[in-house]
Amino acid sequence: MSLSTPHQIARAHALRARGNALPPDGLPADEILDSWVRCMQAGLDSAAPVVVPVVEATDLRLRRERSEVARRLAQAELETLSQQIAGSNFLLAFADNEGVILDLYADNRFSMSGANPGIVAGSCWRETLCGTNGLGTALASGRSVAVTGLEHYFLKLGDVSCTAAPVRDAHGEVVGVLDASSYFESRQRHTQALVQMAATHIENGLLAHQMRSHWVLAIHPRPEFLGTLSAGLLAFDDAGRLLAVNARGRQLLQGLDALPGTAFEALFGESFEIVMARLQRHGEHRLRDMLGSALVAVCVGRPPLRRAAPVPAAPPALAAPALRVAGAPRPTAAVPDVVVEDPAVAAAYRLVEAAVRIKVPVLLCGETGTGKEMLARHAHASSGRSGAFVAVNCGALPGELIEAELFGYVGGAFSGARREGSIGLIASADGGTLLLDEVRELPLQLQASLLRFLDDRSVRPVGGTASRTVDVLLLAATHADLDEEVAARRFRADLLYRLNTVRVDLPPLRLRRDFALAVRSLLACLDGAASISDEAVVRLALHRWPGNFRELRSLLTRVLLHGTQRIGAAEVERWLPAAAAAGAPASALQLNAAELVRREFERCSSVSQTARALGISRTTVYRHLHAAGAAR
Repeated sequence: MSLSTPHQIARAHALRARGNALPPDGLPADEILDSWVRCMQAGLDSAAPVVVPVVEATDLRLRRERSEVARRLAQAELETLSQQIAGSNFLLAFADNEGVILDLYADNRFSMSGANPGIVAGSCWRETLCGTNGLGTALASGRSVAVTGLEHYFLKLGDVSCTAAPVRDAHGEVVGVLDASSYFESRQRHTQALVQMAATHIENGLLAHQMRSHWVLAIHPRPEFLGTLSAGLLAFDDAGRLLAVNARGRQLLQGLDALPGTAFEALFGESFEIVMARLQRHGEHRLRDMLGSALVAVCVGRPPLRRAAPVPAAPPALAAPALRVAGAPRPTAAVPDVVVEDPAVAAAYRLVEAAVRIKVPVLLCGETGTGKEMLARHAHASSGRSGAFVAVNCGALPGELIEAELFGYVGGAFSGARREGSIGLIASADGGTLLLDEVRELPLQLQASLLRFLDDRSVRPVGGTASRTVDVLLLAATHADLDEEVAARRFRADLLYRLNTVRVDLPPLRLRRDFALAVRSLLACLDGAASISDEAVVRLALHRWPGNFRELRSLLTRVLLHGTQRIGAAEVERWLPAAAAAGAPASALQLNAAELVRREFERCSSVSQTARALGISRTTVYRHLHAAGAAR
């Protein structure tokens, strides 16, 4: 290595400081060496224990409020990522622009090391504090980064692999960072691409939200990619001046001055007003930039019709989901409304209402996103209990602290414990309801403790000698087959018998008979002014919805964020990349929709009943029946 510059000399010093603790694959990448230099200059000792500061609860709440829009978009992406890399001892996190983790999803099998520096909500992973790590280094460098094993500056993190990508708003400012971590041995090589794609989704959503009062165009050389992450997004004001452009847009316009304030004509050589008129009339318009590159444009966002109306700080599309009740008694407490027109769902709600009256444990089963927590909240409201509803995600609790979190602890019970101690989550639900979500993730030792609690209803805090009796209505939820878990000896059979006193199964979204009502109710909750066509509802019904209501909410939110309030089949196709990935042409998709209507008609033997069952008009039923008949 030639030591011709101060920076190269600093790199050499950083390597020398590591001694023999170098990655087995040889010399680290430039971005890792640069990070080591920054860490060394910050006075960090690579052999020292990792000390991760955690902000106070009030500070964390304020940070979450400041990052509300980005955080809600990130939560949808974390849900998707958790499904894509599940089973790989993973931890997913979204942090703000100062490296403080706002939300995280973790496989309970994930553990950093014997030292366990504690990746928890509120922990700060800035590079100057925690050395080279995916989250902190992505923030420090401003670009996507992967840090594997001994590439971490602190040797205590040498068994971990992490990849992270910064998230920028419409003005190019870093507002947060996505991180995915796993055991070094079980890392997935495609994780970095998945994280970068998720970050791009968030960035595009932020641009659409921040530019919701302006014109937003999607551009790409090929029209079939206009609805994908490969499209560039450009926002213009009414005078045709550029306001914002995403990273892909800058790539497509490379060589041009695509800076805020640049006139549309300076980029494309055409009148902004004429192009906007053509886009609104024809949907797509072919452009050629000033360097001669051919592009196709489509308008994906436009100013509201009434420009004088005040723009809310946060759009309804990003409010917490709440579906309107249809055919079910309203709960007596503040609880999200739900659609229960499906016979199986209605039966589940009636069964839960009966179970809570006799105070027996209830096991809620169903795929992720089917509404188990909403059902649990309804159970609490129906019970009339005056205490709190406490929901605990067992899969998100740090492994070593689960017992203390559930049962509480006395002051000084362990390193890092608060001086005043904690009563624990179970006791905090005294007089109310405790939901143990993803109960399968409880370690076997904690399963035994939970079984003892079910026997005597008393809790003893960690490090304490005295017990207290609590009155808790216990609900457990899982998307796993607990019988298989028992057979594999990962779950106690005696605990399952106790939790399974009353079992309630929620059907997946794709099998619900009230699918159309659920779609329209969720859309109305997200944006009361939005509407969706019958054709779009039928097209949605063809999707498998592995993420159920969470996936549906994410899709509708993305459509609304891009300025679409009248959702048709074309918008659905654009935002269902997984469904379109099969490569089926539009005519085949239309045939599938017609077959769906035909099958429902054969079951109902009535056009009116078919229309009611699918939530579409009779005219739409007739049109699809005609298409199905013609196809045969």
